[in-house]
Amino acid sequence: MTTPSTKTPDIRCPLCHDTGWQYVNPENVKRCECRSPTSLESLERTMEAARIPPRYLKCELTNYEPQGAQLSREMQSQRDGLLYCRNFVREFPNVDRGLLLMGPVGVGKTHLAVATLKELIRRMRARCIFYDFRDLLKEIQDTYNPISQTSELRILAPIYNAEVLVLDELGAAKPTAWVQDTMTQIINTRYNRNKPTIFTTNYPDKPPAQEESLTDRVGARLRSRLYEMCREVPIEGHDFRDRRHI
Repeated sequence: MTTPSTKTPDIRCPLCHDTGWQYVNPENVKRCECRSPTSLESLERTMEAARIPPRYLKCELTNYEPQGAQLSREMQSQRDGLLYCRNFVREFPNVDRGLLLMGPVGVGKTHLAVATLKELIRRMRARCIFYDFRDLLKEIQDTYNPISQTSELRILAPIYNAEVLVLDELGAAKPTAWVQDTMTQIINTRYNRNKPTIFTTNYPDKPPAQEESLTDRVGARLRSRLYEMCREVPIEGHDFRDRRHI
């Protein structure tokens, strides 16, 4: 009679138990050796797997330039946004909340989100992924097509498991019940797994009269969850693409 093995077959790395992190002391961790580029994938492949759109490949924290009049509230809010993103990178993975970058079109929210994601990949070899809110919903809807070769789980699994998810343009899609339920499922899953998420949105909490709020676009239930899981980072300013403000 053979003695049953005491080794857990589902765990491949005994150093980190497949989490990717080793504790240096109770308050600090380091990247496990099993996640080094030589034993996993190269930096280039990790960056490619993050799905960063070509338009944003040159976005860096070092080339984000706050715009506006010196000492203005708008410029200061952009500087604060940059600081929050740098702090997020520095403190990762010891972060208990993600970021909610809120502001009008063209103030660099996506730039900051992508640049943060790229820094996490470079420095920590973190497994990150970028999705536009509308593209994600479209990919999920496409799985319902009978001739589709992709399952819903195949789309959602990388989103659930990514160490950091960037979800761009939150609230951009029409706020149907299906949209609200789908996004609540995704966000709740990441929340319960303690996976930080970086959101960008053009919708404020207190918009001018006749304009929609973030709650209007995503629903009260999801907005409430965002209060728990994200630090709000308001970014003000004019659209940098509009040369009239330069």
